[in-house]
Amino acid sequence: MSVASLSDFTAAPAKDKLPPVRGYWASVGNRLRYDYLTLFFLSVIAIIVLLAIFAPFIAPFDPTKSSMAYRLKAPGFRNFILGTDELGRDMLSRLLWGGRTSLLMGIVPVCLATLIGGALGVTAGFIGGRTNTLIMRTMDVIFAFPSVLLAVAISGTLGGGAKNGMLALTLVFIPSICRVAESATTQVRALDFVEAARASGGSTVSIIRTHILGNVLGPVFIFASSLISVSILLGSGLSFLGLGVEPPTPDWGLMLSTLRAGIYTQPLLCALPGAAIFITSLSFNLVSDGLRQAMDVKS
Repeated sequence: MSVASLSDFTAAPAKDKLPPVRGYWASVGNRLRYDYLTLFFLSVIAIIVLLAIFAPFIAPFDPTKSSMAYRLKAPGFRNFILGTDELGRDMLSRLLWGGRTSLLMGIVPVCLATLIGGALGVTAGFIGGRTNTLIMRTMDVIFAFPSVLLAVAISGTLGGGAKNGMLALTLVFIPSICRVAESATTQVRALDFVEAARASGGSTVSIIRTHILGNVLGPVFIFASSLISVSILLGSGLSFLGLGVEPPTPDWGLMLSTLRAGIYTQPLLCALPGAAIFITSLSFNLVSDGLRQAMDVKS
């Protein structure tokens, strides 16, 4: 074999022939790109969010303006596309504006609980010892109560209103998120690269920021995204019981409560806010399942 042929044989392949280097998030995006079910419901969520954001420009009528002459009219009556409620208010306008309140009741408590519960869980899992015992036993006491009863009790004690309802839901979700963050942190803390960072003199804050959070945020984010649908249902339930959003503010749960009197007259009107809650909760739940499968390294 000649020298030239030997050098050709041992030469590295050209750069354009090398396989592309893909990171973790690139692989997650690639898996999501072919998950058509998740993409479909993600588009449904995007549409619902956009309708809620632009409700002031899309809603044909004032959602709080009532007219007893037009109460409980069927869809298509005059200019009321989806009919009117028990006080003659436009259903389409109230559904659009109610989406704002219901989404806030679903997303804000989960975000706040993720920040607070995640911080407590990472602290308990990384430090351990008495700190872990104090934090986790406190979370266990709160977690022992059923979420629905706890939300009703807290909201009833604080009084009605959207802010108190969101605060009640935040307190309900903190223990479960804290337990997920603590479990993930405990597993990562025992790995070799964390021990190496400690041996090299890294501070606790730098180790958590550099080595712990990157491995803990994934499980916490997936679990928190699954709680949004639960938060929407619980927030609507609080409004239905009169412990959440107060009238005349549009809210899907409150609309279900006030339309009960007309269920035998216009059953379709009563089903509209329930359908909105169902579609939104289902969409968030299925998107959360798709994210969990896409972010699962083993699969």
